[in-house]
Amino acid sequence: MGEEFPRERRICRREDFLLASRRGQRRNSPHFLVILLRNTDKCSTRLGLTVSRKVGGAIQRNRVKRLVREFFRRHLKHLPENTDISVVAKKGAPDLDFDQVCSELKTVFGLSAVKKRCSKN
Repeated sequence: MGEEFPRERRICRREDFLLASRRGQRRNSPHFLVILLRNTDKCSTRLGLTVSRKVGGAIQRNRVKRLVREFFRRHLKHLPENTDISVVAKKGAPDLDFDQVCSELKTVFGLSAVKKRCSKN
C-alpha cells in the first residue's frame, strides 16, 4: 500500500459507526477505545475515527487522527482482515507522541511481537 489512506479503507457512514458500537467487540486502553466488528459485505479492513471536542481543540483532534491513521496504514497487514475498526480517542490522547500511540494500539491489537518500527523517519 502506498502513502495514501484511500476512501475504501474508511468508515464514513453514521450507520456503520452505530452498528460497530452496538455489535462490536470493545477493547480499552488508557487513551483509546477500539471497537472491532467483522464486516461480511465489505472486502477490506476499514478504519473509523471519533475524536470529540472533549479531547481538545481542532488542532489536537486533527493530530490524534493523523497519528492513528498513520498507525493503521503502517500496520494494516497485521490487523484483522475484513473488519471494521472504530477508534474513539479519550482525554489525554493529544499528549501522546507517535511511538506512544503505536505502543498503545499494538497492545490493543495484540501486535506486541511485531517488530516494525513506529517512529517516523
